[in-house]
Amino acid sequence: MHDTIFVGMDVHKATISITVADGARGGEVRHLGTFLNRADHIGKLVERLSKAGGQRLRFCYEAGPCGYGLHRQITDLGHECMVVAPSLIPMKAGDRIKTDRRDAAMLAKLHRAGELTAVWVPDAAHEAMRDLIRARATAGVSVMATLLGAFPSLLKLYADGGYQGRVPRGAAIALARPRRNRQALRAARVVARQIDYRL
Repeated sequence: MHDTIFVGMDVHKATISITVADGARGGEVRHLGTFLNRADHIGKLVERLSKAGGQRLRFCYEAGPCGYGLHRQITDLGHECMVVAPSLIPMKAGDRIKTDRRDAAMLAKLHRAGELTAVWVPDAAHEAMRDLIRARATAGVSVMATLLGAFPSLLKLYADGGYQGRVPRGAAIALARPRRNRQALRAARVVARQIDYRL
């Protein structure tokens, strides 16, 4: 462990706060600063750290909304990188002050002590599929909200209508309950035909 440097990173969309802990137990912990969260800046920083002492570098950061691009970049440069489960990070009972610098130092110390739990890091294809599924679900919710908001006006427009097409059972029940009449069912059929809310 004496030939290893543990690097804790507090990652945000625009910046990364970085703290380095020497591998020896009780070794020096120093804050390097806050850097831009851009691939070229991260590459230069990793290169600078690896040249400084010729020691192994072990990076860690909390899983969050920024994704796993940083993990892929660091591992592609030939260094270890752990993405940590935020809910499983040990915390002191009264420690409520959170700053980027303190979080990065805490991650570096806990990584050195071996007290962090890693999460599974998906490859680029898995991450793209996750993003697609989340975007599809969000779009579905948005379209359903629009669809449900259009029903009162459609009831007025199509009260005399004669559309006899097929409507999904759930939508028909949801519409027919409030008014309990055929106008609601007709409106549901018209809207279901006009908007494919199933995407």
